Amino acid sequence: MAHDLCDDLELVAPGGDYYFDDGFPTASGGGPGLQHEQMDCTSASDYKEGKDIQGIPWERLNYSRDQYRKMRLKEYKNYQSLTRSRSGLEQECKKVERKDTFYDFHSSTRAVKSTIVHFQLRNLLWATSKHDVYLVQNYSVMHWSPLLQRGREVLNVASQLTPTENVKGARRLSRVQISTMALKDNLMAVGGFQGELICKYVDKPGVAFCTNLTGNNNSITNAVDIYQAPNGATRVMAANNDCIVRTFDTERYNLLTQFTFPWSVNNASASPDGKLLAVLGDSSECLLADSQSGKEIATLHGHLDYSFASAWHPDGHVLATGNQDATCRLWDVRNLSESFAVLRGRIGAVRGLRFSPDGRFLAAAEAADFVHVYDVAAAGGAGAEQEVDLFGEVAGAAFSPDGEALFVSVADRTYGGVLEFRRRRSYGYLDSFFF
Repeated sequence: MAHDLCDDLELVAPGGDYYFDDGFPTASGGGPGLQHEQMDCTSASDYKEGKDIQGIPWERLNYSRDQYRKMRLKEYKNYQSLTRSRSGLEQECKKVERKDTFYDFHSSTRAVKSTIVHFQLRNLLWATSKHDVYLVQNYSVMHWSPLLQRGREVLNVASQLTPTENVKGARRLSRVQISTMALKDNLMAVGGFQGELICKYVDKPGVAFCTNLTGNNNSITNAVDIYQAPNGATRVMAANNDCIVRTFDTERYNLLTQFTFPWSVNNASASPDGKLLAVLGDSSECLLADSQSGKEIATLHGHLDYSFASAWHPDGHVLATGNQDATCRLWDVRNLSESFAVLRGRIGAVRGLRFSPDGRFLAAAEAADFVHVYDVAAAGGAGAEQEVDLFGEVAGAAFSPDGEALFVSVADRTYGGVLEFRRRRSYGYLDSFFF
């Protein structure tokens, strides 16, 4: 569940009593404030010299980092929808014994930070290049340039939105709470807390298309996906709480398909060839369906609770699913009798999954504190693991299209921001950066 770190961490420092104002520690009494310090970026060189990657001043807090980590591991409560038995799960989980470092910390900043409006949905960060990062912040989608260290707003949904395309089904929207988003090339799709769908080209003003999909304020848009259909056309897909997955074209935003499932759909993603859909929701089962007909092809059994994340390997043969049972399962679509790997999280639900563009790595983001990077090219699905250890609710994790950068968004009110990690190569050190 969402939890701000400042609820636990108190500043203990000379020169005045410290309190939190809008998420940032400031000084009262006569001592200098820490607000400017809190906004400073942390560089790789700072990190090497001992600074925390999120800029948390542990030397002035009531816990050391190790003490607070032990407390979080002990006290963090993972959300559970289904009553479940864990007998056999521990034996089934693949223990990744070998730890490695694939991505090195490069930098971090608090200049931009994600805002989570639904505690179970975390696809709020995307990278279209290693210099172009997009994230949800309050009623906006922000663009952050790690190169220029500069942010700008690309979409504001606090006021009225009017679609620029005069197409059937389009309607005006206002004050949308963003629940999820996806980007591919210059096209951005955004889902809303009351069933909204917004499509916008980030290099053009206005929104191309917006509508309310469900007409039901309780039918949140849980996930959106942008993919290429078998005929080469670009499609936008939305999964909703009303148990329906809808697909639109991107020329006239016509509703092409509408498939109904037996439970609320929390996530849907298309295979790289556009022929298969992974459909996950308020069920311990996951489905594979034909993208053209919606016909169920296979049911995946193994998870113990509701699922909220999926990702396809670039070769289209492997599907990863993330669940509230705190595991990620890997499935070979050529043999779906059982998952071939079960990877266990540290603290809670696996709510975000992304494969690197070359397919070697899988980033699995837990609800809070941990992002795991698995070497899935190794035999058995995970020959080694890198664990990114941070503090706060994780709003998303994304690789750059060239695979050279991994970005992680932390939504904590005080110590949130964006962290950048760079791919470690044999010829040099790869820094990481926290925004």
